[in-house]
Amino acid sequence: MKLLFKQRFFSWFDSYDIYDEQGNVVFTVEGKLSWGHCLHILDAVGNHVGTVKERVLTFLPKFEIYLGAQYIGCIQKELTFFRPRFIVDCNGWQVDGSFWEWDYEVRAISGAPVARITKELFNWTDTYVIDVERSEDALCVLMLVLAIDAEKCSRNNH
Repeated sequence: MKLLFKQRFFSWFDSYDIYDEQGNVVFTVEGKLSWGHCLHILDAVGNHVGTVKERVLTFLPKFEIYLGAQYIGCIQKELTFFRPRFIVDCNGWQVDGSFWEWDYEVRAISGAPVARITKELFNWTDTYVIDVERSEDALCVLMLVLAIDAEKCSRNNH
């Protein structure tokens, strides 16, 4: 399953549209006013399905993830040199990024591929192609992409 993740051009807060391969909106993401990033994920008909919330005042970036209102775990950046790495504590996924931080691979503890994330260059806004192995993992992978993008945005603003 492929998803196209596009940041909206004009928005006061972070907002994104996520499209399927046919160009249909699958999810929308709306940033909310908060200390740190707080991103609400809505399905195609507007139902709230998840939240990614930055935990502030931590040594390394950490993001709490919620399915609906239920806390399921967090995404944390590891201290690494040259290549970014994130750990997802709720499902044992590991996310390894390229040196330029444009491409990411998501793998299970067993080493099995979960998803591949590629940033498209030369767009006015952040745009990613998300290739998910299993469609039931799409929402969790989307939350990873949101956390990675928010971490990069926070780092670039400081």
